[in-house]
Amino acid sequence: MTGNDDSILEYLHEHDVALPPTGLEINLEREGIDVSYSTILRRLKKLQQNGLVEKVRDKEGYYAISEKGRAYLAGELDATELEGEK
Repeated sequence: MTGNDDSILEYLHEHDVALPPTGLEINLEREGIDVSYSTILRRLKKLQQNGLVEKVRDKEGYYAISEKGRAYLAGELDATELEGEK
């Protein structure tokens, strides 16, 4: 897990939204968090593999935080418990 992962998960959780990678990039930037589009794409793929986010609409590529992602943010799940964390 990286700091960028936490930023992505926290944004999706706090705003309770499903967004495409471009929407995440724009909104994180508006909050003063500088994460590139390519990094967001890469991290969303890894977060999805670990079950922390889920694709809401496959064709449009919208992502939302999963229950497992909420558990991670709540401290109920440790990053070391996740497979392939980086």
